[in-house]
Amino acid sequence: MRVLGIRVDCLTFKQAVELLATWGCGGPTRLVATVNPEFVMRARTDAAFAQVLESADLCLPDGSGVVWAARRTGCRTIERVTGTDLLAELARTCAARGWAMFLLGAGPGVADRAADRLRALAPGLKVETHAGSPDASGDERALTLIQEFGPRVLAVAYGAPHQEAWIARNRDRMRVPVAIGVGGALDFLAGEVSRAPAWLGSMGLEWTYRLLVQPWRVWRMRVLPQFVFDVLRQW
Repeated sequence: MRVLGIRVDCLTFKQAVELLATWGCGGPTRLVATVNPEFVMRARTDAAFAQVLESADLCLPDGSGVVWAARRTGCRTIERVTGTDLLAELARTCAARGWAMFLLGAGPGVADRAADRLRALAPGLKVETHAGSPDASGDERALTLIQEFGPRVLAVAYGAPHQEAWIARNRDRMRVPVAIGVGGALDFLAGEVSRAPAWLGSMGLEWTYRLLVQPWRVWRMRVLPQFVFDVLRQW
């Protein structure tokens, strides 16, 4: 379906996990994006980013604003699928099936701590990390490490639109069934940033908590009022 012209797939969290577990069995690299209102607003003015999202195999509804908009556009069963929750569930799937996972990106040491957290959540998980760079100059080193490790799931944490562009640029060479842009999910898993209380999340107000703990995000969230206005106007 479409939210302000940008593709979002209408599915539940359980359906997303089951689909990715099926794709993890093998095949060409599937590009998975976690779409929030900031993605939508950027893609409306960034043709290259919009093209990457359009070429994705799955555009997950990450962000309560996207879920809210999607329900007003006809999808009543859609659920929020956050990168943090998704990675935790996929880690359990990988551990149970003997698959490996690779974490690419994030700040110094963050991916390593996130990997430790995933190992605790999914005992027996095989997971490797590499900071790398969203710039093309670091592609060869990252691809070599990924290919040698042989993961079934690759999580790329360079932030949008860099992480999606990285996957799109390298998807034909990485030989990984599932590649997901996860944004700040590794920061949450590593404990660098605390998640909002569950009651705030259930009300769709997790963004207010993130703004309190990460005030610098205000420049990114300035698009939210326009997003709401445009959705209501279209509706």
